Amino acid sequence: MTFNALWVAFSTIVIREVRRFTRIWPQTLLPPVVTMTLYFIIFGNLIGSRIGEMGGLTYMQFIVPGLIMMSVITNSYSNVVSSFFSMKFQRSIEELLVSPVPNWVILAGWVVGGMARGLSIGVIVTIVSLVFTHLTIHNLPMIVVTVVLTSALFSVGGFINAMLATKFDDISIVPTFVLTPLTYLGGVFYSIDLLPDFWQGVSMANPILYMVNGFRYGILGVSDVNPFVSLGMILAFIIVLSAVALRLLKRGKGIRH
Repeated sequence: MTFNALWVAFSTIVIREVRRFTRIWPQTLLPPVVTMTLYFIIFGNLIGSRIGEMGGLTYMQFIVPGLIMMSVITNSYSNVVSSFFSMKFQRSIEELLVSPVPNWVILAGWVVGGMARGLSIGVIVTIVSLVFTHLTIHNLPMIVVTVVLTSALFSVGGFINAMLATKFDDISIVPTFVLTPLTYLGGVFYSIDLLPDFWQGVSMANPILYMVNGFRYGILGVSDVNPFVSLGMILAFIIVLSAVALRLLKRGKGIRH
């Protein structure tokens, strides 16, 4: 395929994905904002006033980067897994697979579509957070790179989940039993410096810890881990999961019978 043909295929998938979640924005964009607002009120204002400072910052300032990242992770993942599985269920994905469009273009299209939703939610939640606290920018490139790579990573993760799922219940197993626990235990609401040495070591095995702390470093300049290690971990996961996703797509896992 020529470059123009590849671009048409890629942009068509992306535009379809963006239109899909913007057309039903009360279901895709509004609920995460309401949820995050409740987190700001309950954890930031009510509980935070009793906790006081954490890492030399107000508790509200400390948790905001983690909550923004949590919304980006959740929505990037859910957008791709629900969209791709729906096309599998309707069997319309087969029309795309028999076309001359390369697998990497198909993957890239869905990943960018998921990133569009995740980053859109991230921007909206950031704006809402400014109502509750004041945020500074410590390192803008770090903010942008971390949030973009994290959004891409979980979009790929959602794609893999959709490939492996055989029924609608399967697309909720990973977010419920894997993604949510890892997110809550990923340093969103606390610094791992508060944990005993053993649990600090266990926390270091949680990949979301690196994403949350990389983003927190970019905004506030504080982090429990080296920010460059965070970026390296995210890139490594993207490479591995992308290879897995392309392998599954090539085999037609869950699609070809």
